[in-house]
Amino acid sequence: MYSNFRKEEFRERLEIKALSNIKLLVNVKEVDDQLLKMIDQNSINKLYDEKTLVFDSHFKLIYSSIDDAKINWSVEDLKYLKKHKTFFKQQGDYEVYGVFYDTNEKDFYALISATDDYGKRKLLFLRYTLVVSYIFFTCICWVLTSFMVRKAMNPLGLFHQKIKNINENNLDTRIESKSNKDEIDLIANEFNFMMDRIEVSYQRQKEFTAHASHELRTPLSRITSQIENTITDPSTSIKGKNFLTTILSDVNHLTQLISSLLILSKIDNNKENEDNEIHRMDEILFSAIENLKKSFPEFIILFEIEESENLDTALEIKGNKNLLEIALINVLKNACIYSDNNQALVTISTQEEQLVISVLNTGKTLSENEQKNLFEPFMRGQNSKGTLGFGLGLRIVNRILKLHKSHITYSIPDDNINLFQLFFH
Repeated sequence: MYSNFRKEEFRERLEIKALSNIKLLVNVKEVDDQLLKMIDQNSINKLYDEKTLVFDSHFKLIYSSIDDAKINWSVEDLKYLKKHKTFFKQQGDYEVYGVFYDTNEKDFYALISATDDYGKRKLLFLRYTLVVSYIFFTCICWVLTSFMVRKAMNPLGLFHQKIKNINENNLDTRIESKSNKDEIDLIANEFNFMMDRIEVSYQRQKEFTAHASHELRTPLSRITSQIENTITDPSTSIKGKNFLTTILSDVNHLTQLISSLLILSKIDNNKENEDNEIHRMDEILFSAIENLKKSFPEFIILFEIEESENLDTALEIKGNKNLLEIALINVLKNACIYSDNNQALVTISTQEEQLVISVLNTGKTLSENEQKNLFEPFMRGQNSKGTLGFGLGLRIVNRILKLHKSHITYSIPDDNINLFQLFFH
């Protein structure tokens, strides 16, 4: 658009210059040096590389400006002028304007050529200005759009983060909703309603498990007592005692499963987390080892302590003594059962102001897929074949440690070496 405007403006300037030259010729009777000077001196708006030619009615050149520029012309151009009065065309870098001037006495033809250097510079400057402005405003729009989109999506990011962190331990998590009632608020409200229903359902399930486990313990205790009395009765035959011993083993197995489920339900309900006194973990560990040997006298527990400056302080842990002892017993029992020599090495150390209890045993290790689900309920690896268990021991350990804001890890430091580490903060 501006390019067309420049051409039109330059054409008008050439037209004015050409007509002014012709009028000088008309007003001066003789063509001589004085006329040439007058024409050149009357060039008020001097054009760049200007060249002017004036012809009479016989197509004879009667005036040529004194510069060195050239105009490529032909008689056909002058004939075209006589018919169409004017023309404007491009010749290389030059723009040529032709005009036919008719007077009562004579006819004149004028050709004027020049380059619009100033107009082209303005056009080039405008082009650069538009390009720079386009880039600048594009960047501004991109920055503003990114900022607005990020601001608009920020609630959705927080929403996603909260959802990602929800698990069975924090089903009471809810998403805050504002009063503007946009799409995100609608989703947040529906999500909160859904979480309410899930929490109620999950709570009922835990309560049922706890009640069922508690109610099952009483009849199982009676069955166990009656079987034991029958076994010790002298009138019972050897065949009957062997049969009852097998049944007693299964009943004890079932009792241990129910006890494990009851412990898990109590942990989930935080019923066992009322005691938050400070306890020394070495004393709890010694008690756990002693209690484990009462039930499994064949187990061998080796014990080491790595001395450090802050060991005494790190050994003091705030929490429930009974639950911590259950966790240590389960880890030690798991290590001895799945070892190839009923033996485990326990090491107490510190790491970055954390208390670390390491339990190491030799035996078959777990695959990568088994490690991913190691602390899930009822998970048992390939190394558990031929060994009694329910896959709840490490699940209980993991839940107890999470309750005390601690954690447990499993690693394989060497071939046929299993390492469990309990980190207490």
